[in-house]
Amino acid sequence: MKLRYLRIKVIPKSPKNEITEIMTDDSGEKTIKIRIKAVPKKGRANAELIKFLSKKFNVDKNKISIISGAGSQLKLIRILQ
Repeated sequence: MKLRYLRIKVIPKSPKNEITEIMTDDSGEKTIKIRIKAVPKKGRANAELIKFLSKKFNVDKNKISIISGAGSQLKLIRILQ
């Protein structure tokens, strides 16, 4: 089983679900910027993000979890493959 961690910046209330850019900070850490259609209420944007990542990485939704940042735009995601 392969384990992958991703830093993601989510932009909710967007016209469509899409990856828009991969940003690199001064220390070389990469963050994926993803636009999500859902609103950030009652976990809707998080659920939509997990569904989107599930399709992108071709893994079951149950194998994707938000490790930190569930209530903010910047999230750490774990994907089991």
